[in-house]
Amino acid sequence: MGLITSQKITTLYERYKAIDVTFTREIIQVTGLITNQVYLKCVGDFWPCVIYSSSFHGAKIVANIKSGISRKMEQANNMTSLRFSFKNPDTGNPVTFFVNAKAIGMSPYGGSADMAMIALQFTQRPPDDLIEIMGRILDANINSAKRRDERILITPDTLRRLYLPSKESVVFIQGVPRRCILRDLSFTGAKVIMVGVEKFLVDKEVSLRMDFEDPRESIAIKGRFIRAEPVEGRKELVALALVFDEAVIPMAYKMRINDFLSQVRADTRGSEDVGPTEKRESPTKPVHAADKSAAANAPKAETENAADEKAEDETPEEAPADSEPETEETPEAGNDTGDFDLVLPPGKK
Repeated sequence: MGLITSQKITTLYERYKAIDVTFTREIIQVTGLITNQVYLKCVGDFWPCVIYSSSFHGAKIVANIKSGISRKMEQANNMTSLRFSFKNPDTGNPVTFFVNAKAIGMSPYGGSADMAMIALQFTQRPPDDLIEIMGRILDANINSAKRRDERILITPDTLRRLYLPSKESVVFIQGVPRRCILRDLSFTGAKVIMVGVEKFLVDKEVSLRMDFEDPRESIAIKGRFIRAEPVEGRKELVALALVFDEAVIPMAYKMRINDFLSQVRADTRGSEDVGPTEKRESPTKPVHAADKSAAANAPKAETENAADEKAEDETPEEAPADSEPETEETPEAGNDTGDFDLVLPPGKK
């Protein structure tokens, strides 16, 4: 926060000012909303409330009307102000501000006689902090559909910009953690290289876990291996195209990918260099022989058949049991993300 330009703030405001964001548990988490620090202020008094949804034009809140809030609003001709409070991800300190508003409607909430949904209309443009926080979510959600097939090749530079400490990752197959290396990422899928046999991996429902920094968080995304390709010169390795279940892609992941693509787009506007993203290609390409040295350092994992047991001494240790993702059922992914270029970055192991 605080690094975004005023021009970008204006763009976000004009583009998304009429779109409501519902504050689900996930949205509360990614925005850093401090729920116990949200209040409605009216005639000098404060009432705790819950933000149900908000746009740049107004908000809907849930409050206890038996506390005398409705009588106070009548005295103030329905003029009030809503206090937002978010946790700054850089400093950990709260970012607090008020938005002047007018109550334009009230209705019972959830059939309760005590709780009411109050519709507020902002009487001024909200502070830049709110536009930035909510604008990033809206921008990521829109671009995850518009730029769904743009893939990010994993290189030292893209690792740094994505705040990924390493290209090594973990994929859970039927709850069992398996080491892999990331080849590329997109909003809707990934390409990984790992030890295994194609027929035992394709069509498997899996979960890819990635550990990010700044801020540090682990993101697990459920999906399915839809296609496998051989790694030339390494019979024990296989390159796998993973398509995410779009119904459960975490917003935190969408925001990280969108931040990266937006940064690359801004950089390339002032340069003739092509950014480190490509469109998905339809032809299937095998890994080049020149990349054997890179593939040779792919992390070893458990194998699916007896022939692979010969490499048992090279398999990595299993990931900690408490790192296994939840095993709830998810809908089957329905979209193919396209073929991937499997050429590893030259000289990278």
